[in-house]
Amino acid sequence: MSTRHSKIQFLGHASFQITTPEGHVILVDPWYTNNPALPEGLKVPERVDLILITHGHGDHLDVKLADIILNKSPKVIANPMVRLYLEEMAGVPDHVFERMNIGGTVSLLDVKVTMTNACHHAHINLPGGKTGYPHATNGFIIWMSDDVSVYYSGDTSVFGDMGLIGEIYEPDIAILPIGDRFTMGPLEAAFATRLLKVKHVIPCHYGSMPSLTGTPEKLKALTEDIQRLEIHVLKPGETLDTSHIQPNNW
Repeated sequence: MSTRHSKIQFLGHASFQITTPEGHVILVDPWYTNNPALPEGLKVPERVDLILITHGHGDHLDVKLADIILNKSPKVIANPMVRLYLEEMAGVPDHVFERMNIGGTVSLLDVKVTMTNACHHAHINLPGGKTGYPHATNGFIIWMSDDVSVYYSGDTSVFGDMGLIGEIYEPDIAILPIGDRFTMGPLEAAFATRLLKVKHVIPCHYGSMPSLTGTPEKLKALTEDIQRLEIHVLKPGETLDTSHIQPNNW
């Protein structure tokens, strides 16, 4: 089913579902199993066309992700070490993956996806209480056919090259973590907003655990001097319709 504009649904914590103008469904860092912020009754959609994964921490890599992939048959773009884990340990066949690495762009399903840098250390929890597959994380930029582009930073600190991401790719919407402790807090996210020069921000990765103390109110207070900035505070389950967003064509 097609829709005229891209739609971004917040699934809770740092998980999102993007529906493209063609009706393709994209899951970004899906976390359905034991996600404390996931609204009751919100389940994996019947249709999943593309899954994007930034890293292997359990709040971004669902423990049942392999089952989702095998049952729904989407294309998958994953952090390279996550891809290796899914192939070697979870039995996901290689052909589902669109292989890429940081700095590259691929086109598929009427969207373009660029993999970007992020600053965050990660690993994957393995059976028996062990950990493995240590890796650096990444972010993504997703362009839809309505010319709306979304920068999903993934778990990260602020870093100076966000200025390059803003200059080169000119994203319309930035999805940024603000919880602090394990990622940026509101202070760093405010600087990230300035570096990226975006006018639309969706905060995430806050409030779902007691240790994630950053708040949208603090981010708003730290960015109130940025003209025409809109901070879209979505409750889990809520959807942002991008029809009112004036895109930066790329």
